Amino acid sequence: MIRESFNQGWMVGPVAGFFNMNSNEQPKAVTLPHDAMIAKKRSAQAVSGSKKGYFSDGAYDYVKKFYVPEEYKDKRVTFEFEGVYMHAMVYINGDFAGQHPFGYTNFYIKADRFLKYGAENEIKVVAKSHDDSRWYTGTGIYRNTKIMVADLVHIAVDGVKINATDIESKHAVVVVATDVENEGINPRTVRIVTEIVDADGNSVASDTAPFTAFAGEKATSRQRLYIREPKLWNVETPYLYTCISKVMDGEHVLDEETHTFGIRTLSLDAEDGLRINGEVVKLRGACIHHDNGVIGASTIERADERRIEILKQAGFNAIRSAHHPASKALLKACDRIGMLVMDESFDIWTHHKSDYDYALHFPTWWEQDIQAMVDKDYNHPSVILYSIGNEIPETGSANGTAWGRKIAEKIRSLDSTRYVMNSINGMVAVMNHLQEMFQGNNNSSDTGTDVNSFMANLSSFTKGIMGMDVVTHSTAESFAAVDIAGYNYADNRYQTDKELFPNRVICGSETFPRDIANNWKLVKENGHVIGDFTWTGWDYLGEAGLGKTVYDETAAQGATASYPWKTAYCGDIDITGYRRPVSYYREIVYGLRKQPFIAVQRPEHYGKKPGMTPWSWSDSIASWSWDRYEGKPVKVEVYSEADEVELLINGKTAGRAAAGEAHEFKAEFDIVYAPGELVAIAYTNGKESGRTSLLTAVGGVNLQVAIDRPQIVSDDNDLSFVTISLVGDNGVVRPLDDRKVSVHVEGAGILQGFGSANPKSEEDFFETEHTTFDGRALAIIRPTNSGIINVLIEAEGCTAQNVKIEAL
Repeated sequence: MIRESFNQGWMVGPVAGFFNMNSNEQPKAVTLPHDAMIAKKRSAQAVSGSKKGYFSDGAYDYVKKFYVPEEYKDKRVTFEFEGVYMHAMVYINGDFAGQHPFGYTNFYIKADRFLKYGAENEIKVVAKSHDDSRWYTGTGIYRNTKIMVADLVHIAVDGVKINATDIESKHAVVVVATDVENEGINPRTVRIVTEIVDADGNSVASDTAPFTAFAGEKATSRQRLYIREPKLWNVETPYLYTCISKVMDGEHVLDEETHTFGIRTLSLDAEDGLRINGEVVKLRGACIHHDNGVIGASTIERADERRIEILKQAGFNAIRSAHHPASKALLKACDRIGMLVMDESFDIWTHHKSDYDYALHFPTWWEQDIQAMVDKDYNHPSVILYSIGNEIPETGSANGTAWGRKIAEKIRSLDSTRYVMNSINGMVAVMNHLQEMFQGNNNSSDTGTDVNSFMANLSSFTKGIMGMDVVTHSTAESFAAVDIAGYNYADNRYQTDKELFPNRVICGSETFPRDIANNWKLVKENGHVIGDFTWTGWDYLGEAGLGKTVYDETAAQGATASYPWKTAYCGDIDITGYRRPVSYYREIVYGLRKQPFIAVQRPEHYGKKPGMTPWSWSDSIASWSWDRYEGKPVKVEVYSEADEVELLINGKTAGRAAAGEAHEFKAEFDIVYAPGELVAIAYTNGKESGRTSLLTAVGGVNLQVAIDRPQIVSDDNDLSFVTISLVGDNGVVRPLDDRKVSVHVEGAGILQGFGSANPKSEEDFFETEHTTFDGRALAIIRPTNSGIINVLIEAEGCTAQNVKIEAL
């Protein structure tokens, strides 16, 4: 089978429609994956408002001309779309060829009946977004596309399923099920040849089996192959094998596919929790949305790969794809790098959370979308469990539990090798009861219209609500239908529910970042609690202001923020990939970092009462460069696992305070700012056990530029990330000297996106000029062909910098 990228040569413009053919906006050439939403000006009047970060929804036509050779008459042509957001309608040569409402699952379009052979053809994809989500979605064909050309007898799409069984130190049995489809008019007897090679390219197992494919039918060939002394896949050593599957007619190869897979065992119980290859694993989890920051929703493979690399460096060993099925690119990266995956299916079932969301299509499309998710995930060892939904309101009702059971059983019928979970927010599940309670309370105030605002405005009562008997009873049946009970913000139930439900396995599927010290203690001490997934590991567009820290009482209310806020600002890692202080705090809590970490609250707000949400962290950064604040008070946070920490300013002690687990791994100091060196020394049992320091930036303001890789691949799925910093003469970042920076790209590449982590900047990500935030910005370069890419970076008062990237 020919399986090629179909990403090049598209034109995108506003939907023409039958009665609207005279648009003033001309279509422009793009390379997929592409997000049309990120390229539009934001507006305070955007229909989806803060939910999508005040980005504007829209409807777009994606059109491509392509040539179909005459010989394809005797072939089968199929197009794969890994993700189109949303309501995809596909037309080939003007005729309707298929549709796919859900924006997060891949789908296939069989094209043969619509094609003109030996001639030019046209494919058009219409994508539309509206008020259809609670976070930034993007609009358009934002994931990869492929064209697949096959002989009449071929491997069916998603037709190779690999499952390792009977895994022992001496051998493992690998069962390879190959679905073969005969779209001809005559029966054919062929051979199914399957070979497994190791990471070094050595053949370790093979099998050949005759197979008769009847006309118009699809059937399965199932082969058992034996691998001696198998190397197991796990997070620390993510070893991958390759399975090569061929359909042979004599010596002629009719079809061939290659899949990587890993060999590993999973087990689950309420005593030891989750075990991988027989060893207990606690999930250090990060919830993540699907956007890639300054390039929007475009799922260009290198962006997802870089994100997993950084998340793993930050101490996470698991991600939750919230609240959507993950991309193929993300799973591929997790397999290779070693990251466990909870793949989540839906954020809604039959009850709307936004006016035009997936609830409009769920009753008729849910099975197809579950099938697509499981087919995508099956061969990926990184995927260990499926979540059937997030904070579904119906989970507290009998009808809702029936839906949950149907989804769970559908998944089990397709994949019995992994576990099923439901991510339930007990407060959402009993919202009807709560509304009755608050309506009966004349002293109650407006609690907000969405669940996030409800939780933010009632933050002091949230845990109490989660522990109510009505939550216990209302969610019992929904949890009984799955293997793992996903608790959103209900960590206070972990120990009590061990007594109430002794066979229940619990996962903190969504938790407040500020609770990680207590939550991780509970995870470590309770075998039935398998992990914690913080909201959120990586900052994201939309749900604007969810994690804000503000000093205006009116702005502090609720969980959302007004324009120009655009990011949630609650991630351990910001949208450019820079680790915020909470990331290092979490690493210390996990026991993965021995050195202390210093974070400094912005001195301009010293003494003011911050307005925060349950998702907020302190408004601090790792800097000791505060020009114009000499001699003024400042609050310093030191994170450490040690018993005590001491703070020194220019060699003189500024105090000593208790830290460690007994004090939630944090000590705070109120001191007076003086430029120079700030040192934190950790003491365990009275002896120094670690130290760290911050230096003040000195001298002028300089541009510092770093690229993640000097060489990249000249295809449509690689990128180069250019980190831009404003530093002093000693290379220390200057957070108070923000200024506009311009980026100009020449040669074999383009500027795909450019911006900063500023959560409320009015600047766009598609311009060549952007203001730094805390002294930093990020430019993302995309290759267009082979050659040298020249990137010129300029800023007022700084010497320009030029970097070269080679696209091979």
